[in-house]
Amino acid sequence: MSALRQILIVEDDPALRATIAEQILLDGEFSADEAESVAEAEAKLSRADARYDAILLDIGLPDADGREFCASLRRAGRHMPVIMVTGADGEEDVVRGLDSGANDYIAKPFRPSELLARVRAQLRMYDNSEDANFLIGPYVFRPSLRLLTEATRNRKIRLTDKECAILKFLYRAGGKSVARQVLLNDVWNYSSAVSTHTLETHVYRLRQKIEADPAQPRLIITDHGGYKLDATAFSPAGR
Repeated sequence: MSALRQILIVEDDPALRATIAEQILLDGEFSADEAESVAEAEAKLSRADARYDAILLDIGLPDADGREFCASLRRAGRHMPVIMVTGADGEEDVVRGLDSGANDYIAKPFRPSELLARVRAQLRMYDNSEDANFLIGPYVFRPSLRLLTEATRNRKIRLTDKECAILKFLYRAGGKSVARQVLLNDVWNYSSAVSTHTLETHVYRLRQKIEADPAQPRLIITDHGGYKLDATAFSPAGR
């Protein structure tokens, strides 16, 4: 089974916020985190372990305009999908929301199934875009380019398709252990002809590229019959 995608809900109405969170959790595809203000959302986003895949954002927040917050996210280089969920449904409101950098705009009241469908659609587009990037240790990981970059040393690490898929799946697991068979099923599409030895070989080669000491890995860790990724570890290769 695939790792859960984490959605940040920024909404000042506690009842509505809880309802949205409940709907997001129903299908077992997403996890939800909540913020009632821009200040709280900024605090959550600034955590070292923050791994939000998308943001559901109200406009009328107690400490700021959601559109201004969205624009500030884009200026800061945050490209995850932002879907505005708001009662302001006039044409000018929609235009201003999209112009601020939002990917989509849905008016209240909304159908939960439609909200989830829009989240899925935006995540599909984002995952396949050149904007998609994730922080892994000292690296910026760009799956669409199969590339890791380390800005402090001005170096680039090219990945194979399988290495990229393994790293992306482990990242999505949010630091949790992923069984070897689960990785095999996802990366090799349930091919019965592929053995765990094939996976272990790919992980070995990936560690050679990204770990300072592949014999004592700090990023990709063997754990409980599988692997987990510690994306917060600082383990640049070659040091």
